[in-house]
Amino acid sequence: MVIAVVIAGCVLLAVLAFLVPRLSRHPQNGAQRGLGAGSRAGSKAPGGLGRLLSKPFSSSSRALGRSGSAGRRARGRLPF
Repeated sequence: MVIAVVIAGCVLLAVLAFLVPRLSRHPQNGAQRGLGAGSRAGSKAPGGLGRLLSKPFSSSSRALGRSGSAGRRARGRLPF
């Protein structure tokens, strides 16, 4: 279920970044802030368990950032 939400967020953010590049920064930062909080909470677990619990949040945050930047980059390559 969480994977589907992250994928839907990436698609939504990429479309939003393509249509309105400037207005897509705020939703991207908000989503990454929420995932960052999950990552910080997971990393408080001791030892290797902390790394294991925080990794899904950090990789999801990285995926959201990449999809937003890809949408803005694609918009910048348009010929008009």
